[in-house]
Amino acid sequence: MNWTQIKADWKDMRGKARQQWGKLTDDELQRIRGNREQLEAAIQKRYGMAKEEAQRQVDEWAQKLKKKIAN
Repeated sequence: MNWTQIKADWKDMRGKARQQWGKLTDDELQRIRGNREQLEAAIQKRYGMAKEEAQRQVDEWAQKLKKKIAN
């Protein structure tokens, strides 16, 4: 799933993001509005991880979503 699709369906994707990163609040996810950089920054801050790790996790999450849709 490409990021344009994720952003367009963010209302539905918020729940999936919350499942993946349970420390993110509903308010944070709502403010992110599908913006990838904001999602990465929120993950980085909430989990205390490096920027590159947050980017890697978001990449993996998007790939997982793509595989689920393809099946």
